[in-house]
Parts: sequence; C-alpha cells; structure tokens
Amino acid sequence: AVQLVESGGGSVQAGGALRLSCAATDNFVYMGWFRHTPVKEREGVATFCMSGGTTYAESVKGRFTASKDNANKNNLYLQMNSLKPEDSAMYYCAAGWRCTLEEAGFDTWGQGTQVTVST
Repeated sequence: AVQLVESGGGSVQAGGALRLSCAATDNFVYMGWFRHTPVKEREGVATFCMSGGTTYAESVKGRFTASKDNANKNNLYLQMNSLKPEDSAMYYCAAGWRCTLEEAGFDTWGQGTQVTVST
C-alpha cells in the first residue's frame, strides 16, 4: 500500500528552524506539504512537482523550501526557517496528480507531524 510518513516536527522558539521529512513508498510526480490547525482549514504550504518547479503559499515564501532527496527520489523535505507562532500547526505530506496548492489535487496523505512555535 502507498504510504507517506512524516517526521521532524517539534517545538521551537520564534525565529528558529525545523526540517520536515516525508518518506514515501513511491516516487510521486506531485507532492506537497499542507498544514491544519483546529481553528483554520487545511491549507497548502508548498508543492513540489517533478518538473522541478515548486509553489509556495504567500505566507511562507522566502522562509520555507520544499525539495526532493537527490539520492532517494521518494523522499520530500520541507526546510522551515524564520518560524513564526502562526506557523504552528499539524503538517501533512501529500501525493497527488496536480501541481497545485489545492487540497483537491491530492489523494494520498500522511498522518502528520506537529510543529509548535513559541514566542
């Protein structure tokens, strides 16, 4: 069965950094990172497309970078720098069929990893 397993979440202070990892059982063409909080709908954070292009939400541009592992193309990463308290959320890795930040473009989801940013 297709699986996506996230890791790397944790608690950091504002201004800090974290690197999320997503181990996938296949080399998906389109993969993305989404985040969700109890008070906000799940939103797309970054999408990595096989063409090499990446798309970012405006709120994370310049701070977050999505990338694939050159050695193991199955794995997706999200480097998060200059973290803010509003970045606190459960982060999910997803695989799908569109190069988009829209949730509808993805049909395979991981279980999520929690990121908490304190002031």
